[in-house]
Amino acid sequence: MQVFGIKTPLIKPGDDIAAIAIGAAAASGLEIADGDILVFSAKAVGTAEGRLVDLTTLEPSADAISLSRKFKLDPGFAEVVLRESDEILGGVEHALSTIKNGVLVANGGADQSNAPPNHAALWPEDPQRSAVHLREAFRRAGLDVGVLVTDSRTLPLRMGSSAVAIGIAGFSPVEDLRGRGDLFGRPMKIKRLAVADDIASAAQLVMGETSESVPVALVRGAPVERGDGFTIDAAIIPWEDCLIMHLMKRNTKIVSRRHKF
Repeated sequence: MQVFGIKTPLIKPGDDIAAIAIGAAAASGLEIADGDILVFSAKAVGTAEGRLVDLTTLEPSADAISLSRKFKLDPGFAEVVLRESDEILGGVEHALSTIKNGVLVANGGADQSNAPPNHAALWPEDPQRSAVHLREAFRRAGLDVGVLVTDSRTLPLRMGSSAVAIGIAGFSPVEDLRGRGDLFGRPMKIKRLAVADDIASAAQLVMGETSESVPVALVRGAPVERGDGFTIDAAIIPWEDCLIMHLMKRNTKIVSRRHKF
């Protein structure tokens, strides 16, 4: 499997990021081919879709002010996190632990890094739909590729970030290994391979997290099950079936459903 970063101009609201990816790949000597997987940063996709919030225009709620004081956050940004998160579980200094679209992620996916001053960049409103639309855009350009929309995330008891897939099109996000034998013939009982998340993390190594301006990666030769109809829902499990999350006390959450952006 090969992974290539694609450096692009700064993404702006209204940009056609599929066309930008094709042009930027060609400019760097890469030719996108059928069967490749294109990995897009959630912030780049969200920015192209106009998902930027001016924090100076927000009036923080009492909950947001309380969270900002407890976890040393900008009150406006705390308000963004409240609106963008489905559930807030707690936090540490400068970050809140949240659930969004069935994913455990910091700050409801909102981020002030790589956003204009006094702004926060948000996930696409529907990352799954965004992935499908991007794949359709590549098809219109004559390319049959898979698409991933990804964001960074932290894992329990591990330093640093890896990546998580939040939207997928063109291949299955999970490989089910249950029933297969191990080296000694014992059948697997619960084992599944997080294909989309593994590819997302591989891509993150070349995309970077700071000023690289590499919001797209091309993945070639990935061992995936290709086809239409796959969605990120296949990668999500309920709380009660999760090895980690079923241990959490759900009465510690704050549910935020007042209004979204």
